[in-house]
Amino acid sequence: MTRYLVGIDNGSQSSKVTVFDERGGVVAEGRVPLRPNHTPAPGVVEHPDDDLWDSIAAACRIAMDAFPGDPSEIVGVGLCTIRFCRAVLRADGSLAQPVLSWMDARVGAPFVAEHDDVAYVTTSSGYVTHRLTGAFRDTAANYQGVWPIDTDTWRWSADEAAYAATGMRPDQLFELVAPGEVLGTVTDAAAAATGLPVGLPVVATANDKAVEALGCGLLESTTLLVSLGTYIAGMSVGERNIAGATDFWTNFGSEPGRYLYESGGIRRGMWTVSWFRDLLGPDFAAAAEAAGERPEDRLNREAAAVPAGSDGLLTVLDWLAPADAVFRKGSILGFDGRQGRAHVYRSILEGIAMTMRDRGDAMAAELGTAYARVVVSGGGSSSDLVMQVMADVFQTPTIRMVGDSAAGRGAAICAAVATGVHPSFEAAAAAMVVERDRFTPDPSTAAVYDALRAVHADVTVHTDEVYRRTAAIVG
Repeated sequence: MTRYLVGIDNGSQSSKVTVFDERGGVVAEGRVPLRPNHTPAPGVVEHPDDDLWDSIAAACRIAMDAFPGDPSEIVGVGLCTIRFCRAVLRADGSLAQPVLSWMDARVGAPFVAEHDDVAYVTTSSGYVTHRLTGAFRDTAANYQGVWPIDTDTWRWSADEAAYAATGMRPDQLFELVAPGEVLGTVTDAAAAATGLPVGLPVVATANDKAVEALGCGLLESTTLLVSLGTYIAGMSVGERNIAGATDFWTNFGSEPGRYLYESGGIRRGMWTVSWFRDLLGPDFAAAAEAAGERPEDRLNREAAAVPAGSDGLLTVLDWLAPADAVFRKGSILGFDGRQGRAHVYRSILEGIAMTMRDRGDAMAAELGTAYARVVVSGGGSSSDLVMQVMADVFQTPTIRMVGDSAAGRGAAICAAVATGVHPSFEAAAAAMVVERDRFTPDPSTAAVYDALRAVHADVTVHTDEVYRRTAAIVG
Protein backbone atom coordinates (compact mmCIF):
# COMPACT_ATOMS: atom_id res chain seq x y z
CA MET A 1 0.00 0.00 0.00
CA THR A 2 1.32 3.43 -0.95
CA ARG A 3 1.45 5.86 1.92
CA TYR A 4 0.74 9.55 1.44
CA LEU A 5 1.88 12.68 3.26
CA VAL A 6 0.45 16.19 3.33
CA GLY A 7 2.64 19.28 3.31
CA ILE A 8 1.11 22.58 4.44
CA ASP A 9 3.02 25.64 3.20
CA ASN A 10 1.59 28.89 4.56
CA GLY A 11 3.51 31.73 2.89
CA SER A 12 3.22 35.48 2.76
CA GLN A 13 1.03 35.49 -0.38
CA SER A 14 -0.95 32.27 -0.19
CA SER A 15 -1.45 28.96 1.58
CA LYS A 16 -0.59 25.87 -0.45
CA VAL A 17 -1.38 22.30 0.55
CA THR A 18 0.18 19.39 -1.36
CA VAL A 19 -0.38 15.66 -1.03
CA PHE A 20 2.78 13.66 -1.82
CA ASP A 21 3.33 9.96 -2.17
CA GLU A 22 6.21 8.42 -0.23
CA ARG A 23 8.57 8.88 -3.23
CA GLY A 24 7.85 12.60 -3.41
CA GLY A 25 5.39 12.50 -6.28
CA VAL A 26 2.69 15.20 -6.22
CA VAL A 27 -0.74 13.58 -6.08
CA ALA A 28 -3.03 16.54 -5.32
CA GLU A 29 -2.73 20.16 -4.32
CA GLY A 30 -4.71 23.20 -3.37
CA ARG A 31 -3.74 26.86 -3.19
CA VAL A 32 -5.70 29.76 -1.71
CA PRO A 33 -4.43 33.35 -1.81
CA LEU A 34 -4.25 35.36 1.38
CA ARG A 35 -6.27 38.52 1.67
CA PRO A 36 -4.43 41.86 1.54
CA ASN A 37 -2.81 42.78 4.84
CA HIS A 38 -4.66 45.14 7.15
CA THR A 39 -2.50 48.25 7.65
CA PRO A 40 -4.54 50.73 9.71
CA ALA A 41 -1.52 52.67 10.99
CA PRO A 42 2.22 53.05 10.22
CA GLY A 43 4.08 49.94 11.36
CA VAL A 44 0.90 47.88 11.76
CA VAL A 45 0.64 44.95 9.32
CA GLU A 46 -1.94 42.33 10.29
CA HIS A 47 -3.59 39.32 8.69
CA PRO A 48 -7.26 40.30 8.65
CA ASP A 49 -9.82 38.36 10.68
CA ASP A 50 -8.83 34.66 10.77
CA ASP A 51 -7.29 34.68 7.30
CA LEU A 52 -4.34 32.36 7.95
CA TRP A 53 -6.51 29.55 9.27
CA ASP A 54 -9.26 30.17 6.72
CA SER A 55 -6.82 29.98 3.79
CA ILE A 56 -5.14 26.84 5.11
CA ALA A 57 -8.47 25.13 5.73
CA ALA A 58 -9.72 26.04 2.25
CA ALA A 59 -6.50 24.88 0.57
CA CYS A 60 -6.73 21.58 2.48
CA ARG A 61 -10.29 21.04 1.25
CA ILE A 62 -9.23 21.66 -2.36
CA ALA A 63 -6.32 19.23 -2.08
CA MET A 64 -8.39 16.57 -0.34
CA ASP A 65 -11.17 16.89 -2.91
CA ALA A 66 -8.57 16.29 -5.64
CA PHE A 67 -6.92 13.37 -3.82
CA PRO A 68 -7.71 10.21 -5.79
CA GLY A 69 -6.82 7.70 -3.09
CA ASP A 70 -8.29 6.49 0.17
CA PRO A 71 -7.87 9.12 2.91
CA SER A 72 -6.89 6.31 5.28
CA GLU A 73 -3.68 5.95 3.27
CA ILE A 74 -2.60 9.46 4.35
CA VAL A 75 -0.35 8.92 7.37
CA GLY A 76 0.76 12.41 8.43
CA VAL A 77 0.70 16.14 7.74
CA GLY A 78 3.66 18.50 8.15
CA LEU A 79 2.90 22.11 9.04
CA CYS A 80 5.11 24.97 7.81
CA THR A 81 4.26 28.66 8.21
CA ILE A 82 6.15 31.85 7.45
CA ARG A 83 8.54 32.96 10.13
CA PHE A 84 8.58 36.03 12.38
CA CYS A 85 4.78 36.25 12.71
CA ARG A 86 3.16 36.59 16.14
CA ALA A 87 -0.20 35.27 17.31
CA VAL A 88 -1.80 36.44 20.56
CA LEU A 89 -4.40 34.04 21.96
CA ARG A 90 -7.02 33.82 24.65
CA ALA A 91 -7.10 30.91 27.12
CA ASP A 92 -9.29 28.85 24.78
CA GLY A 93 -6.81 29.30 21.90
CA SER A 94 -8.89 31.80 19.95
CA LEU A 95 -7.28 34.95 18.58
CA ALA A 96 -7.26 37.88 20.97
CA GLN A 97 -6.28 40.09 18.01
CA PRO A 98 -5.36 39.56 14.35
CA VAL A 99 -2.13 37.68 13.65
CA LEU A 100 0.80 40.06 13.25
CA SER A 101 2.63 39.75 9.94
CA TRP A 102 6.42 39.45 9.86
CA MET A 103 6.34 43.02 8.47
CA ASP A 104 4.60 44.41 11.58
CA ALA A 105 6.90 46.60 13.67
CA ARG A 106 5.60 45.03 16.88
CA VAL A 107 7.18 41.63 16.15
CA GLY A 108 10.61 43.23 16.40
CA ALA A 109 9.89 44.69 19.84
CA PRO A 110 9.16 43.22 23.28
CA PHE A 111 5.61 41.98 23.67
CA VAL A 112 3.07 44.35 25.19
CA ALA A 113 -0.43 42.99 25.80
CA GLU A 114 -3.05 45.08 24.02
CA HIS A 115 -6.05 43.24 25.52
CA ASP A 116 -7.03 42.09 28.99
CA ASP A 117 -7.81 38.50 27.98
CA VAL A 118 -4.38 37.55 26.57
CA ALA A 119 -3.25 34.11 27.74
CA TYR A 120 -0.70 32.95 25.14
CA VAL A 121 1.86 34.45 22.79
CA THR A 122 2.98 32.19 19.96
CA THR A 123 3.93 32.02 16.29
CA SER A 124 1.58 31.51 13.36
CA SER A 125 2.59 27.81 13.38
CA GLY A 126 1.65 27.57 17.05
CA TYR A 127 -1.75 29.07 16.37
CA VAL A 128 -2.45 26.80 13.38
CA THR A 129 -1.25 23.79 15.38
CA HIS A 130 -3.86 24.60 18.02
CA ARG A 131 -6.56 24.96 15.38
CA LEU A 132 -5.62 21.57 13.92
CA THR A 133 -5.01 19.61 17.12
CA GLY A 134 -6.28 21.54 20.14
CA ALA A 135 -2.76 21.31 21.63
CA PHE A 136 -0.75 24.26 22.90
CA ARG A 137 2.46 23.00 21.29
CA ASP A 138 4.73 24.40 18.62
CA THR A 139 7.96 23.69 16.81
CA ALA A 140 11.02 25.16 18.50
CA ALA A 141 12.49 25.88 15.06
CA ASN A 142 10.09 28.70 14.20
CA TYR A 143 11.19 30.98 17.04
CA GLN A 144 13.56 33.60 15.69
CA GLY A 145 13.48 37.24 16.64
CA VAL A 146 12.12 38.57 19.93
CA TRP A 147 11.47 35.35 21.87
CA PRO A 148 13.06 33.99 25.08
CA ILE A 149 14.51 31.01 23.21
CA ASP A 150 17.88 29.37 23.89
CA THR A 151 19.23 28.74 20.40
CA ASP A 152 21.82 26.26 21.72
CA THR A 153 19.32 23.94 23.41
CA TRP A 154 16.24 24.72 21.28
CA ARG A 155 14.29 25.18 24.54
CA TRP A 156 12.87 28.15 26.39
CA SER A 157 15.58 30.10 28.13
CA ALA A 158 16.48 29.39 31.76
CA ASP A 159 17.58 33.02 32.14
CA GLU A 160 14.98 35.25 33.78
CA ALA A 161 16.47 38.25 32.01
CA ALA A 162 15.40 36.79 28.66
CA TYR A 163 11.75 37.04 29.70
CA ALA A 164 12.14 40.58 30.94
CA ALA A 165 13.79 41.54 27.64
CA THR A 166 11.01 40.05 25.50
CA GLY A 167 8.03 41.04 27.66
CA MET A 168 6.79 37.44 27.85
CA ARG A 169 6.09 35.20 30.83
CA PRO A 170 6.84 31.45 30.84
CA ASP A 171 3.16 30.65 31.37
CA GLN A 172 2.28 32.51 28.15
CA LEU A 173 4.44 30.26 25.96
CA PHE A 174 3.62 27.00 24.20
CA GLU A 175 5.35 23.68 24.84
CA LEU A 176 8.17 23.20 22.32
CA VAL A 177 8.92 20.13 20.22
CA ALA A 178 11.64 19.46 17.65
CA PRO A 179 11.15 19.19 13.89
CA GLY A 180 10.00 15.71 12.94
CA GLU A 181 8.03 15.20 16.17
CA VAL A 182 4.26 14.89 16.45
CA LEU A 183 2.44 17.99 17.68
CA GLY A 184 -0.93 16.30 18.06
CA THR A 185 -3.66 14.81 15.91
CA VAL A 186 -6.42 16.35 13.80
CA THR A 187 -9.55 16.97 15.85
CA ASP A 188 -13.13 16.40 14.75
CA ALA A 189 -13.63 20.15 14.31
CA ALA A 190 -10.44 20.55 12.28
CA ALA A 191 -11.33 17.57 10.12
CA ALA A 192 -14.70 19.13 9.35
CA ALA A 193 -13.01 22.41 8.38
CA THR A 194 -10.14 20.94 6.33
CA GLY A 195 -11.23 17.57 5.01
CA LEU A 196 -8.16 15.97 6.63
CA PRO A 197 -8.83 12.63 8.35
CA VAL A 198 -9.68 12.69 12.06
CA GLY A 199 -6.74 11.52 14.14
CA LEU A 200 -4.12 12.27 11.45
CA PRO A 201 -0.76 13.11 13.12
CA VAL A 202 0.29 16.74 12.71
CA VAL A 203 4.07 17.03 12.60
CA ALA A 204 6.38 19.88 13.57
CA THR A 205 8.67 21.34 10.92
CA ALA A 206 10.59 24.62 11.23
CA ASN A 207 10.49 28.12 9.76
CA ASP A 208 9.62 28.53 6.08
CA LYS A 209 13.18 29.06 4.79
CA ALA A 210 14.57 26.06 6.66
CA VAL A 211 11.71 23.85 5.47
CA GLU A 212 12.24 25.04 1.90
CA ALA A 213 15.91 24.12 2.23
CA LEU A 214 15.00 20.63 3.43
CA GLY A 215 12.56 20.28 0.55
CA CYS A 216 15.43 21.04 -1.84
CA GLY A 217 17.58 18.31 -0.28
CA LEU A 218 19.94 20.75 1.45
CA LEU A 219 21.62 18.40 3.93
CA GLU A 220 25.36 18.98 3.53
CA SER A 221 27.55 22.05 4.02
CA THR A 222 29.04 21.99 0.50
CA THR A 223 25.74 22.92 -1.18
CA LEU A 224 24.46 26.48 -1.49
CA LEU A 225 20.74 27.00 -1.99
CA VAL A 226 19.66 30.20 -3.73
CA SER A 227 15.98 30.85 -3.11
CA LEU A 228 14.54 33.11 -5.81
CA GLY A 229 11.60 34.77 -4.13
CA THR A 230 10.44 38.29 -3.39
CA TYR A 231 13.31 38.17 -0.94
CA ILE A 232 16.25 36.32 -2.47
CA ALA A 233 18.44 34.47 0.04
CA GLY A 234 21.47 32.21 -0.07
CA MET A 235 21.44 29.32 2.40
CA SER A 236 23.63 26.49 3.63
CA VAL A 237 23.49 24.18 6.65
CA GLY A 238 25.73 23.05 9.49
CA GLU A 239 25.82 21.92 13.09
CA ARG A 240 27.32 25.00 14.72
CA ASN A 241 25.23 27.73 16.32
CA ILE A 242 27.28 30.70 15.14
CA ALA A 243 26.49 34.05 16.72
CA GLY A 244 27.82 37.43 15.67
CA ALA A 245 28.81 36.54 12.11
CA THR A 246 29.37 39.42 9.70
CA ASP A 247 28.21 38.02 6.36
CA PHE A 248 25.41 35.66 7.40
CA TRP A 249 23.10 34.92 10.28
CA THR A 250 22.19 31.66 11.95
CA ASN A 251 18.67 30.29 12.02
CA PHE A 252 17.17 27.01 13.22
CA GLY A 253 17.26 24.22 10.64
CA SER A 254 14.66 21.59 9.82
CA GLU A 255 16.56 18.78 11.56
CA PRO A 256 17.02 18.77 15.34
CA GLY A 257 20.41 20.20 16.25
CA ARG A 258 21.20 21.49 12.77
CA TYR A 259 21.27 25.13 11.75
CA LEU A 260 20.51 27.10 8.64
CA TYR A 261 22.99 29.80 7.63
CA GLU A 262 21.56 32.65 5.58
CA SER A 263 23.67 35.05 3.58
CA GLY A 264 22.86 38.64 2.87
CA GLY A 265 19.99 38.73 0.39
CA ILE A 266 18.16 40.93 -2.07
CA ARG A 267 14.96 42.58 -1.00
CA ARG A 268 12.45 42.89 -3.84
CA GLY A 269 14.59 40.45 -5.77
CA MET A 270 12.20 38.59 -8.10
CA TRP A 271 9.78 41.47 -7.60
CA THR A 272 12.11 43.39 -9.93
CA VAL A 273 11.64 40.78 -12.65
CA SER A 274 7.84 40.97 -12.32
CA TRP A 275 7.97 44.77 -12.18
CA PHE A 276 9.85 44.99 -15.47
CA ARG A 277 7.60 42.44 -17.18
CA ASP A 278 4.49 44.36 -16.11
CA LEU A 279 6.10 47.67 -17.10
CA LEU A 280 6.11 46.51 -20.72
CA GLY A 281 2.35 46.83 -20.67
CA PRO A 282 -0.66 45.05 -22.10
CA ASP A 283 0.45 45.27 -25.74
CA PHE A 284 3.58 43.22 -25.01
CA ALA A 285 1.57 40.69 -23.02
CA ALA A 286 -1.05 40.44 -25.79
CA ALA A 287 1.60 39.91 -28.47
CA ALA A 288 3.23 37.16 -26.42
CA GLU A 289 -0.08 35.43 -25.80
CA ALA A 290 -1.02 35.70 -29.49
CA ALA A 291 2.18 33.79 -30.26
CA GLY A 292 1.30 31.14 -27.67
CA GLU A 293 3.80 32.40 -25.08
CA ARG A 294 3.59 33.80 -21.61
CA PRO A 295 5.15 37.28 -21.35
CA GLU A 296 7.98 35.94 -19.16
CA ASP A 297 8.66 33.16 -21.66
CA ARG A 298 9.05 35.68 -24.46
CA LEU A 299 11.40 37.78 -22.34
CA ASN A 300 13.51 34.73 -21.52
CA ARG A 301 13.68 33.73 -25.19
CA GLU A 302 14.68 37.22 -26.32
CA ALA A 303 17.21 37.69 -23.51
CA ALA A 304 18.86 34.34 -24.25
CA ALA A 305 20.00 35.85 -27.58
CA VAL A 306 21.67 38.80 -25.82
CA PRO A 307 25.39 38.30 -25.11
CA ALA A 308 26.65 37.88 -21.56
CA GLY A 309 27.09 41.31 -19.99
CA SER A 310 24.05 42.72 -21.82
CA ASP A 311 26.22 44.86 -24.09
CA GLY A 312 27.49 46.85 -21.12
CA LEU A 313 24.25 47.25 -19.17
CA LEU A 314 24.64 46.78 -15.39
CA THR A 315 21.78 46.52 -12.90
CA VAL A 316 22.30 47.03 -9.16
CA LEU A 317 19.30 45.91 -7.11
CA ASP A 318 19.04 48.37 -4.24
CA TRP A 319 15.39 49.25 -4.71
CA LEU A 320 14.94 49.02 -0.92
CA ALA A 321 17.79 50.86 0.70
CA PRO A 322 19.66 49.21 3.59
CA ALA A 323 19.42 50.75 7.04
CA ASP A 324 23.03 51.95 6.95
CA ALA A 325 22.55 53.78 3.62
CA VAL A 326 18.94 54.96 3.50
CA PHE A 327 19.70 57.28 0.57
CA ARG A 328 20.79 54.44 -1.73
CA LYS A 329 18.74 53.57 -4.80
CA GLY A 330 18.90 50.97 -7.50
CA SER A 331 20.75 51.62 -10.73
CA ILE A 332 20.61 50.54 -14.35
CA LEU A 333 23.77 51.85 -15.97
CA GLY A 334 25.38 51.72 -19.39
CA PHE A 335 22.75 52.64 -21.96
CA ASP A 336 24.31 53.49 -25.33
CA GLY A 337 21.61 52.82 -27.91
CA ARG A 338 22.32 49.15 -28.51
CA GLN A 339 20.06 47.86 -25.78
CA GLY A 340 16.39 47.00 -25.81
CA ARG A 341 14.00 45.33 -23.43
CA ALA A 342 15.81 42.00 -23.68
CA HIS A 343 19.04 43.65 -22.54
CA VAL A 344 17.34 45.25 -19.53
CA TYR A 345 15.72 41.95 -18.60
CA ARG A 346 18.96 39.96 -18.92
CA SER A 347 20.83 42.65 -16.99
CA ILE A 348 18.37 42.28 -14.09
CA LEU A 349 18.97 38.52 -14.03
CA GLU A 350 22.73 39.05 -14.19
CA GLY A 351 22.54 41.59 -11.36
CA ILE A 352 20.69 39.09 -9.19
CA ALA A 353 23.19 36.34 -9.93
CA MET A 354 26.28 38.49 -9.38
CA THR A 355 24.92 39.90 -6.13
CA MET A 356 24.16 36.45 -4.78
CA ARG A 357 27.54 35.08 -5.90
CA ASP A 358 29.29 37.82 -3.92
CA ARG A 359 27.10 37.28 -0.86
CA GLY A 360 27.39 33.51 -1.08
CA ASP A 361 31.18 33.79 -1.35
CA ALA A 362 31.29 36.06 1.69
CA MET A 363 29.28 33.55 3.73
CA ALA A 364 31.43 30.66 2.53
CA ALA A 365 34.62 32.48 3.49
CA GLU A 366 33.34 33.22 6.99
CA LEU A 367 32.15 29.64 7.43
CA GLY A 368 35.42 28.28 6.10
CA THR A 369 33.76 26.12 3.46
CA ALA A 370 33.44 25.93 -0.32
CA TYR A 371 30.36 25.18 -2.36
CA ALA A 372 30.60 22.31 -4.83
CA ARG A 373 27.13 22.87 -6.27
CA VAL A 374 24.30 25.40 -6.22
CA VAL A 375 20.64 24.42 -5.95
CA VAL A 376 18.18 27.06 -7.18
CA SER A 377 14.58 27.15 -5.94
CA GLY A 378 11.62 29.47 -6.23
CA GLY A 379 9.58 30.60 -9.21
CA GLY A 380 12.59 32.06 -11.01
CA SER A 381 14.21 28.65 -11.25
CA SER A 382 11.63 27.60 -13.87
CA SER A 383 13.57 29.71 -16.41
CA ASP A 384 16.36 27.90 -18.26
CA LEU A 385 18.02 31.28 -18.85
CA VAL A 386 18.05 32.05 -15.13
CA MET A 387 19.57 28.66 -14.40
CA GLN A 388 22.30 29.08 -17.02
CA VAL A 389 23.17 32.62 -15.87
CA MET A 390 23.44 31.31 -12.30
CA ALA A 391 25.73 28.48 -13.44
CA ASP A 392 27.95 30.86 -15.41
CA VAL A 393 28.16 33.46 -12.64
CA PHE A 394 28.79 30.93 -9.87
CA GLN A 395 31.07 28.86 -12.16
CA THR A 396 29.49 25.85 -10.51
CA PRO A 397 26.83 23.35 -11.65
CA THR A 398 23.36 24.64 -10.76
CA ILE A 399 20.60 22.17 -10.02
CA ARG A 400 16.85 22.34 -10.27
CA MET A 401 14.67 19.91 -8.34
CA VAL A 402 11.40 18.37 -9.47
CA GLY A 403 8.32 20.23 -8.26
CA ASP A 404 7.56 23.82 -7.35
CA SER A 405 6.61 23.50 -3.66
CA ALA A 406 9.89 23.06 -1.83
CA ALA A 407 8.47 24.15 1.54
CA GLY A 408 5.51 21.79 1.16
CA ARG A 409 7.89 18.97 0.25
CA GLY A 410 10.09 19.76 3.25
CA ALA A 411 7.03 19.66 5.50
CA ALA A 412 6.07 16.27 4.05
CA ILE A 413 9.62 15.01 4.67
CA CYS A 414 9.28 15.92 8.35
CA ALA A 415 5.96 14.07 8.43
CA ALA A 416 7.58 11.05 6.75
CA VAL A 417 10.25 10.88 9.46
CA ALA A 418 7.77 11.29 12.31
CA THR A 419 5.45 8.56 11.03
CA GLY A 420 8.15 6.06 10.12
CA VAL A 421 7.59 6.20 6.37
CA HIS A 422 11.33 6.85 6.12
CA PRO A 423 13.82 6.11 8.90
CA SER A 424 15.71 9.43 8.85
CA PHE A 425 15.79 12.89 7.34
CA GLU A 426 18.60 11.76 5.03
CA ALA A 427 16.61 8.75 3.82
CA ALA A 428 13.44 10.79 3.40
CA ALA A 429 15.21 13.51 1.39
CA ALA A 430 16.97 10.91 -0.75
CA ALA A 431 13.61 9.30 -1.56
CA MET A 432 11.43 12.40 -1.90
CA VAL A 433 13.70 15.08 -3.43
CA VAL A 434 14.42 14.33 -7.08
CA GLU A 435 16.83 16.25 -9.29
CA ARG A 436 15.09 17.56 -12.39
CA ASP A 437 18.12 18.80 -14.32
CA ARG A 438 21.42 20.63 -13.94
CA PHE A 439 23.20 23.37 -15.84
CA THR A 440 26.97 23.43 -16.30
CA PRO A 441 28.99 26.64 -16.69
CA ASP A 442 29.98 27.83 -20.15
CA PRO A 443 33.69 28.74 -19.71
CA SER A 444 33.64 31.68 -22.12
CA THR A 445 30.53 33.22 -20.57
CA ALA A 446 31.78 32.52 -17.06
CA ALA A 447 34.96 34.46 -17.84
CA VAL A 448 32.90 37.52 -18.85
CA TYR A 449 30.94 37.40 -15.61
CA ASP A 450 34.05 36.84 -13.54
CA ALA A 451 35.46 40.12 -14.86
CA LEU A 452 32.15 41.98 -14.59
CA ARG A 453 31.55 40.99 -10.97
CA ALA A 454 34.35 43.27 -9.78
CA VAL A 455 32.80 46.18 -11.69
CA HIS A 456 29.30 45.37 -10.45
CA ALA A 457 30.44 45.19 -6.83
CA ASP A 458 32.11 48.62 -7.18
CA VAL A 459 29.11 50.51 -8.55
CA THR A 460 27.75 51.75 -5.22
CA VAL A 461 31.11 53.28 -4.34
CA HIS A 462 30.53 55.68 -7.19
CA THR A 463 26.74 56.11 -7.03
CA ASP A 464 26.30 56.58 -3.28
CA GLU A 465 27.31 60.23 -3.38
CA VAL A 466 24.98 60.87 -6.33
CA TYR A 467 22.02 59.35 -4.49
CA ARG A 468 22.95 61.05 -1.24
CA ARG A 469 22.76 64.39 -3.04
CA THR A 470 19.57 63.65 -4.99
CA ALA A 471 17.86 62.36 -1.84
CA ALA A 472 18.43 65.73 -0.23
CA ILE A 473 16.62 67.39 -3.16
CA VAL A 474 13.81 65.07 -4.21
CA GLY A 475 13.81 62.34 -1.56
